[in-house]
Amino acid sequence: MAQWEDVLGALVQVRGRALVRYATLLTGDERAAEDLVQDALVRCFGQGRPLREVAAAEAYVRRTVLTIFLDGRRRTVRWDGLRHLLARDETTADHEPAVTIRVDVHSALATLRPRLRACVVLRFYDDLTVPEIARRLDLSDGTVKRYLSDAIAQLETVLGPLPDAHDEDVHLIANGGTR
Repeated sequence: MAQWEDVLGALVQVRGRALVRYATLLTGDERAAEDLVQDALVRCFGQGRPLREVAAAEAYVRRTVLTIFLDGRRRTVRWDGLRHLLARDETTADHEPAVTIRVDVHSALATLRPRLRACVVLRFYDDLTVPEIARRLDLSDGTVKRYLSDAIAQLETVLGPLPDAHDEDVHLIANGGTR
């Protein structure tokens, strides 16, 4: 048995409960803490790292527990901030209106010239600003504003008034402002 395997066995045997208590203080949940310690042990010893003494290994595992916990919290906070953007109202029994709207939008986009379509997609799908679109397409800001204005006007002839576009972007475009 390699020396790091002896260290892992001794660490789990002697300091395992202390590591779980430490993780419990971080997570507030003993089961989540056990999973966190397990993840940290796998990350620390999974590739046969040369940890040769229990005290150094414990410090390394504690640091890894903290890192995994903080990364998980960052992901959770980030996900909580984005989840509403991806969540759909699942109580709708009839999906036909949403499908019809999506098909209409795709059809309307298909009527646009490629540059106009690119500007619309970058603006409303990728949520880029006018200067960012201009840099991506190697155009001037004024040209991007004109393309967006023309595209919105053309889309409105097919789809009807676009309230979101008019409330914010059309006024910005018309007034020469950027977002």
